[in-house]
Amino acid sequence: MLRVGIVANEPSGDTLGAGLMRALRCGGREEVSFRGVGGPQMEQAGMVSLYPMERLSVMGLVEVAKHLPELLSIRRELKRHFLADPPDVFIGVDAPDFNLGLERALRNQGIPTVHYVSPTVWAWRPKRVKKIKASVDLMLSIFPFEFDFLRRHQVPVVYVGHPLANDIPIAPDPGAARDRLGIAADARIIALLPGSRVSEVEALSEIFLGAALQCREKNPGLQFLVPLVNQRTRDVFEGIQKTVAPGLPLRVLQGQSRDAMLAADVVLTASGTATLEGLLLKVPMVVAYRLSPLTYWIVKTLNLVQVPFVAMANLLAGEEIAPEFIQERARPELISAALLEILDSPERVAKIRSVCHRIHGTLRQDTGTLAADAVRELVKSRQ
Repeated sequence: MLRVGIVANEPSGDTLGAGLMRALRCGGREEVSFRGVGGPQMEQAGMVSLYPMERLSVMGLVEVAKHLPELLSIRRELKRHFLADPPDVFIGVDAPDFNLGLERALRNQGIPTVHYVSPTVWAWRPKRVKKIKASVDLMLSIFPFEFDFLRRHQVPVVYVGHPLANDIPIAPDPGAARDRLGIAADARIIALLPGSRVSEVEALSEIFLGAALQCREKNPGLQFLVPLVNQRTRDVFEGIQKTVAPGLPLRVLQGQSRDAMLAADVVLTASGTATLEGLLLKVPMVVAYRLSPLTYWIVKTLNLVQVPFVAMANLLAGEEIAPEFIQERARPELISAALLEILDSPERVAKIRSVCHRIHGTLRQDTGTLAADAVRELVKSRQ
């Protein structure tokens, strides 16, 4: 039996981890067992969960600092668990600040380690590449430019593509999404995606709703969809909506984010995995985000971010196909103007979709099989 330790800390990691788990189960001749931390998808794929994933799902320098004692305690307990009962391989799914330290401790005791999704060392704290080299036996890279960067720095890496590029058709069907949601073909729709974390929904909902109100004032026929990841984020959003925009005609969905994005004429989203999903769906987007003031001050003062864009869609495109409104520029009047400009420009929409189509092709690989084969090859080389 192949025994796998695996840890993810947020919904996107849960999706990636579950896909790799299924590929490992299907691609080999032996049974596979999984232990670690993950969400509902990884648990459904057969993982024995040692901690609730939500206890690890914290983002931002200041936000992490508040939860640091608990995070360090969980990591120590996971280290003890895996050293007392070693897996054949340990896989950290994203969450580099948490997983790399755990991987290094396990690797130092002879356990092969894999990291799935490269830390953004090409954009943020590039000196971490030294820590990566000391922590992982194999990096599974999901973006082409990551593979080139890591190979230049002598990190063992395999490019596997992005699983979302396989899940989403090259030519998605917006009409079918509208049918599933019961939306008329001629309706003008803006989808609002204020994030998957409670902290994001708290920080962005008022801004997003303010932008929606201003769009509605200038275009009274507009309708709004708001897909939220779970009941907790839905409760937070609806509480803010009652105060900020009680009369706004919007439909709140629990889940169904892909259909909501595909059904929309334009999407307003937090920066994150949603911008990649929007790119693959070929949906025009506007991106907005706010960190805590202290986190943002630290990032700017120390010049920690070294790329021209924050949205993955723009980084992959090499241009701002999705207008970005970050921190003090994340204001309803600026965002609403950008949304309406896209709605009124079919030529611009056509160009955005053409760029998205080209990028989709580069990301479309047999991700699960490539990743599972690379993990098995690493384990085989250590036996």
